[in-house]
Amino acid sequence: DRWIAQGYDVIAVAPNDPEVIAPALRRAVAAGIVVITWDADANAEASGRAAFVNQASVESIGTALVDVLAQAIGGSGKAVIITGSATSPNQNDWMRVMRRHLAETYPEIVVPEALVSDEDQSKAQQMARDAMAAHPDLKGLWGITSVALPGAAKAVRDAGRSGEVAVTGLSLPNTMREFVKDGTVKEFVLWNAVDLGHLTVQIGNALADGEFDPERTEYGRLGGIAVEGEEVILGPPVVFNAENIDDYDF
Repeated sequence: DRWIAQGYDVIAVAPNDPEVIAPALRRAVAAGIVVITWDADANAEASGRAAFVNQASVESIGTALVDVLAQAIGGSGKAVIITGSATSPNQNDWMRVMRRHLAETYPEIVVPEALVSDEDQSKAQQMARDAMAAHPDLKGLWGITSVALPGAAKAVRDAGRSGEVAVTGLSLPNTMREFVKDGTVKEFVLWNAVDLGHLTVQIGNALADGEFDPERTEYGRLGGIAVEGEEVILGPPVVFNAENIDDYDF
């Protein structure tokens, strides 16, 4: 609302709740401001936002998360998901795809109800410790937020179970570098966050200038951009490991 009063041309948000943010975004649209979402979407109809800049398709992220862990644990065993927020639209969408892909492709991987860490790394670490204690046969942990994954990795390392309990998920390479280097995490998933920020600015600018075209595939320094309806997709997710993690700095 403050940005509306200040008369900005473009507002871009990454909401933790798709519904709560919608009325404010609708007020911005009514004021003639270009409104877009990025990283996580708002309710498209209720908010009236013009576009959602997505880092990668929900399908590709959810599938990659499952495939990385399944490969690490041999396609069977018990694994736990630690998420960040019970209402986050992207996290809930990823988990929906993960559970479907597990059922269809890896039915021998058992996944109890997800644990919600409230975007708190210390809480995620404690939840990982508790999960290992509650399930002595635990073979894998997913931390699907930037703080849940390092929390889970630290819990496994501190418990002396690196290499015994596989850890993967979504986080930043600079945060995860130490855990990849020491072997606690073999691979994890994300996207190029710098490119996502660049694309978000480019899309907002194109919409404000009336130059947005669903057929256009190049924005700024980025190519290969896909547009599906009102969703602009950066590209496939990146799988980070010891071989490529030093190529990234964010």
